[in-house]
Amino acid sequence: MSIAVIASLAVFFGILYFLYGQQQKSHTLSRLVLFGLVLGSAFGLGLQLLFGEGHAAIGGTLEWVNVVGRGYVGLLKMIIMPLVLVSMIAAVVKLEKGGSLGKISGLTISILLATTAISALIGIVVTQVFGLSAEGLTEGARETARIAVLENRVDRVSDLTIPQMLVSFIPTNPFADLTGSRSTSIIAVVIFGVLTGIAARKVMAEKEELESPIRTFVEATQSIVMRLVKMIMH
Repeated sequence: MSIAVIASLAVFFGILYFLYGQQQKSHTLSRLVLFGLVLGSAFGLGLQLLFGEGHAAIGGTLEWVNVVGRGYVGLLKMIIMPLVLVSMIAAVVKLEKGGSLGKISGLTISILLATTAISALIGIVVTQVFGLSAEGLTEGARETARIAVLENRVDRVSDLTIPQMLVSFIPTNPFADLTGSRSTSIIAVVIFGVLTGIAARKVMAEKEELESPIRTFVEATQSIVMRLVKMIMH
């Protein structure tokens, strides 16, 4: 490791220490994100101006910086599925009127599908309007592997009919869907969470002595997951 890389990493960890100090002062998440955005941009620009494009010091620095960046992104991905599952179960269990359960479940899935469609439409429109393409982008081993995965997914989805697509929403293996193994894993986890919540409500109705333990367990699990989310976000 060269002196330039060590010096750059010292600055980077100094920035992290500063952000940690700001977090200890109970700043809002939006302000912390703004601090991180400004300081990160300044750090990257400084490296570019100091060493120039393609310099070995930049590559060596980014290799260590990515440990923090990719690690944080990995933690965010880690909490998505548990958060969705626990939130759906808790919402169904805590529902006061069971008659509105079907309406709420259908509305939740519809909103999820609608927002997914809107985001896809925005991506298509922006790509077509500005003529965006992948030409000229730096392509390494990681990018090549990701492109292969996406192409494989497109091939599988394009061959599906609407009935087959609807069937793919059904969680045949909820534990695999919790890992995000399919393109429809989020929807499958939502459905599994709703069904689990319905089953819990039926057990609560059939065995009144289990109602309190079930509610306590669901609330405790939700509190733990939300605390985990807060720990990662802050």
